[in-house]
Amino acid sequence: MSEYPRLRYAMDEVRAAGKSLAGPVYFTRQNNADAIAIFSIANSWRDSHIYPMRSIRASVRIAMRQASIRGDMAARPKRMSSIRRKLAETTIRLDQMQDLGGCRAILNDIDGVNRLVERVRERCPHVIRKEWDYIQKPKDDGYRSHHLSMEFTPAKQEDESYAGRRIELQVRTRLQHSWATAIEAVSLYRNQDLKHHKGDGDWLRLFELASAEFAHVERSPLPAGVPDRAERIKELKDLNAKLGAVSMLQNIKAATHFAENFTHDRGRYYLLRYRPDHTVKIETYMGTFSATGALELAERAIEVGESQDKVVLVEVDKIDKLVSTYPNYFGDVSLFIRNLQLACSGQSGIEYTLAPQEVVRPKEVQQPDYGALRRRYTRWIEPRR
Repeated sequence: MSEYPRLRYAMDEVRAAGKSLAGPVYFTRQNNADAIAIFSIANSWRDSHIYPMRSIRASVRIAMRQASIRGDMAARPKRMSSIRRKLAETTIRLDQMQDLGGCRAILNDIDGVNRLVERVRERCPHVIRKEWDYIQKPKDDGYRSHHLSMEFTPAKQEDESYAGRRIELQVRTRLQHSWATAIEAVSLYRNQDLKHHKGDGDWLRLFELASAEFAHVERSPLPAGVPDRAERIKELKDLNAKLGAVSMLQNIKAATHFAENFTHDRGRYYLLRYRPDHTVKIETYMGTFSATGALELAERAIEVGESQDKVVLVEVDKIDKLVSTYPNYFGDVSLFIRNLQLACSGQSGIEYTLAPQEVVRPKEVQQPDYGALRRRYTRWIEPRR
């Protein structure tokens, strides 16, 4: 059996499942079998993007290494809740989505972003279908990143079944990443969807103005319609005081709990579960099938109302990189806070901090008992599959 999932259904079945997912799907006694079939087809289509996603991630990682571009990379299959929202709110079909698999490069500065994008254009073995430069032309809400829609081009005949799978590559600076993940962290904490413009208008405005300040620091174009810098700083300062934004952002970190000491179970994939009580559970998987199966079960529990967790399956180079690549799930908004404070005081921000927070900091003991340590944290880390 292949190490990676392949599509088990016909494309007309994928399109039909996508149409169903755009509306309500009920897991009732009468409809349970149909509902399970719909999600099974959709999951099979999403899972068939895992191998192309890993291949494109590897190609970009090589490009970074060859050009001595420093940064982190992560990859993830798109969450089913996000798939369903896009199907419901747009005219795009399930088989047309370009981000069912996503790779993200988080680099230290704008120069690194520009160099990596150029190198991918010149040397990546996969086809670039389209680009969206949200750094030169930021979104109205302040979002900034460079997106490339990549089409997987197989190098071996046995990989032909994956040909044409579309993977989205996001290339951004750490400062841009701090903005994007801070808005998601606030959304998780407040149970609002600020990322998709749903929620408190004052928070949305604060993030828009903060984005303009971050663009100013990076000497990049500002989002359209923001006031000049003096007026912008005054409004940002007033919003921070009104919302108690810095204090609330600091509370997000204090309220989010995960294992303080945590064994280095080596894995390829990590399933992050963000729970309503702000606790985070991390499950480690070596195999692709076990990882995607766990994601499907977790999302099924959410669909039927048995769970209120927010879940995401991620792939990173090392477990230590979980916080730096997905800080929203860990409440780590320190870089955003620091730059917001600087902006409110009229000072220029910083592009990158040299002391990122670590996930793992084991306690020092003279003669560690690793067996006891593993038993102690069984409730946090699942055994390897």
